[in-house]
Amino acid sequence: MILDVDGVLTDAGIYLGETASGDPVEFKRFDIQDGLGIRLLRDAGIRVALISGRVSAATELRARELGIEECHQDGGARKLPAARALKRRYDLAWHEVAMLADDLPDLPLFRLVGVPAAVANAVREIRREAVWTGQRSGGRGAVREFAEALLTARGEWEAAVEAYCRARSGG
Repeated sequence: MILDVDGVLTDAGIYLGETASGDPVEFKRFDIQDGLGIRLLRDAGIRVALISGRVSAATELRARELGIEECHQDGGARKLPAARALKRRYDLAWHEVAMLADDLPDLPLFRLVGVPAAVANAVREIRREAVWTGQRSGGRGAVREFAEALLTARGEWEAAVEAYCRARSGG
């Protein structure tokens, strides 16, 4: 599972500022439900990778927080090299790869994956080529929505929820 970051895991907003000493500061808003969706995917044995067309410390921090080892950022929005390297490393065929996307920088990779999926507010070009389009916008639970749809299609959603609850029931 490849996830874009800005516009998929976030609402595409970037908050920029600087400290009193002039150091730049950047913040992004991530949806907590998306984080749990990623957790459920990983618990089901699905590898999750972030591939972003923008370099950001906030993205790296969120990836670490979620335990995502594959976090690739390219300031020139060249996503295919990272995806090809992942495909080789994990010995995958393109039809075994899903991607949740929203905008034009995703399109070259989106056209190759077996399960191209779009957030609700994706651009027309992405929505047109998607095999699944959610009802939630990027940064507003779209990743969780897709995780549920994917695990439901595999017949694993209910078991994933029950396993998650059992692990937190104290027993």
